[in-house]
Amino acid sequence: MQKRIHAALRLFETADAQQGFFTAKQAKQLGYSESSMVYHARVGNWIREHRGIYRLARYPLGERPDIMLWYLWSCNRREEPQGVYSHETALALYDLSDINPARLHMSVPRGFRRNSPIPDILDLHIADVPPSDIRQMYGVAVTHPLRTILDVVQEGALPEDMLRQAVSEALARGLVTRRESRRLPGNLVVESAMEKGVRT
Repeated sequence: MQKRIHAALRLFETADAQQGFFTAKQAKQLGYSESSMVYHARVGNWIREHRGIYRLARYPLGERPDIMLWYLWSCNRREEPQGVYSHETALALYDLSDINPARLHMSVPRGFRRNSPIPDILDLHIADVPPSDIRQMYGVAVTHPLRTILDVVQEGALPEDMLRQAVSEALARGLVTRRESRRLPGNLVVESAMEKGVRT
């Protein structure tokens, strides 16, 4: 009995840091057998959100449970998330533009592999994102605002007015400094700064 209580508490601690989500491997590492996982899912204690990913049924849904789900999906064999939310998704998470992408954009390192098909909700970009270009939001990795804008500019999928909006908001809110903005295309910085009255 004490062993089960201890395992349940440790599982809650793990899930609590992940918006109520956890992987089957994490549960196994905490002492849950495959049969007990099947049991908890069957009786409704756990909700199976995707293959190998569960959520505590009584844990309140966070603001963005979708990004935690697919963040855990990107874990490698050592249970280390490999994905970093980027491009249009990162813009939306920082609220830097009015864009509302239908798919979740995630950058994954070279060599990233999955034995199953990539879920339709995900748009994967192959890139090795250094730690200096990563921030944490909602418990997941997101590219730094400057890196986000640079990625979107390079991709060329957004109209220039949306890019100017993103740069303008980032400068006005201090998410991108004037020094950092020198890495951005000059026309975006000048026009965005003029719109917001920010000196460059």
